[in-house]
Amino acid sequence: MEEAPSSKPATTSNKSHKHNNGNNNGNQTGVVIGGFLETTKSDRSVWLMKCPSLVSRSLRSPFPDDPSRPVAKVVVSVDPLNSNDDESSTQFTMELAATESGDAPKSYILDMSKDFVPMSVFAESPQGKVFVEGKILNKFDVKPHTESLEKYGKLCRERTKKYMTRNRQIQVIDNDKGTHMRPMPGMMTTSFTVHEKKKPPAKASETKRTRRDRGEMEDIMFKLFERQPNWTLRQLIQETDQPELFLKDILKELCVYNNKGSNQGSYELKPEYKKSSEPDPAT
Repeated sequence: MEEAPSSKPATTSNKSHKHNNGNNNGNQTGVVIGGFLETTKSDRSVWLMKCPSLVSRSLRSPFPDDPSRPVAKVVVSVDPLNSNDDESSTQFTMELAATESGDAPKSYILDMSKDFVPMSVFAESPQGKVFVEGKILNKFDVKPHTESLEKYGKLCRERTKKYMTRNRQIQVIDNDKGTHMRPMPGMMTTSFTVHEKKKPPAKASETKRTRRDRGEMEDIMFKLFERQPNWTLRQLIQETDQPELFLKDILKELCVYNNKGSNQGSYELKPEYKKSSEPDPAT
């Protein structure tokens, strides 16, 4: 006979504060205003995976006709000669069942890490009930497999070229007399304020910058680092016209910062991305 799921009322005790920080167990509850927090699965271990936008889009229901079909397969390789306590010899690889593009690689490496702030996963039902789905046991950073670096780099360059190319359209005007181009009454204005000073144009720092799509921005960054290997943050802001915090977040994922040497104060691509950003021999 199965034990019925336990629900615990929301409180504002010290235990609930610890629970929100990831140190959860079956006797601790979270804070939910006007409801209950389901903690039956609070001890279940789950994985947190950080992946490129290309992989993220491929994992979102690639088979609409069969939602129950697996979207990916994770292969764990263990060296039987090493001790069970040595986790460094354990390797994780992921094979996608399908990709958004036929040229996109399907094989990726998962770098495991346990050095992170304790976290838990929460979910909410359509009725407004909140559940604890589990606690984060391992964190994985996804990067292209060594065999797929060249294909992944080529795909990134193609996407960058696509986003950088502007589609210009030529429209044929049916009325070739140009009557619709003449100024209509009331459209012409005369200014008598000759001595009025024009306002200076707003500086770039005062202009609110609009974020691009993250996948598009990563492709643009690869293209810029193909042009030259080292860039400062100020140079990248001028080139991309993107918010500083947004650029820093992307640089943290793709690049390393030089604290010393001849390139001090600049960024360069991480080693695993340098191969993918090199031009193809055939071009």
